[in-house]
Amino acid sequence: MNFRIINGPNLNMLGCRDANIYGSFSLDDVASKIKASFPDHTFSFHQSNSEGRIIDIIQQATLNKHHYPEEAEGIVINPGAYAHYSYAIADAIADAVKNGVIVVEVHISNIHGREEFRSRSVTGGVASAVICGAGMASYTLGVRCVIELNHT
Repeated sequence: MNFRIINGPNLNMLGCRDANIYGSFSLDDVASKIKASFPDHTFSFHQSNSEGRIIDIIQQATLNKHHYPEEAEGIVINPGAYAHYSYAIADAIADAVKNGVIVVEVHISNIHGREEFRSRSVTGGVASAVICGAGMASYTLGVRCVIELNHT
C-alpha cells in the first residue's frame, strides 16, 4: 500500500515540546519507526503548519485513488490543533473517505484527558478511525489500522 503520513501544526517541534505530553521523539524518529515496522509498504511523510497545504496533500491522495483505483491509498494524519476546529480539513477527509481512501486520525496524547476543547475532534468525526494516547505508537497503530481496514 501507498501511505501518506500527515502531521499538522507544531508537530515539527516534537522533541522540543513538553515531553510529559508529547514524548522526547522527533518526526524523523516517527518516520524511521514506521519504515522499519512496515518495510513492504511505501510512505511519504508530510508536515505543515498551514491548513491549506494539509488539504492539498489529502486531496492529492483522493485524486490518485479516484483516477487509479488499484492503488490502495491510506492516510494516517495527526492534524494537531486543527482537529478541534478545522471544518475545511474535515471536509477534505470526508471527501477522501467517500472516494475509498482509508483515513486514520492519530494523536500522541490522549485528547480526552486534556483540556476540554481538545476532547472534540471535528476531523476525527469523519475519519475511518481515530487512535489517541499511545505516544509514538499511535502512528504505527494507525498504519496497522489502515492495513486491516483495507482487508475488510
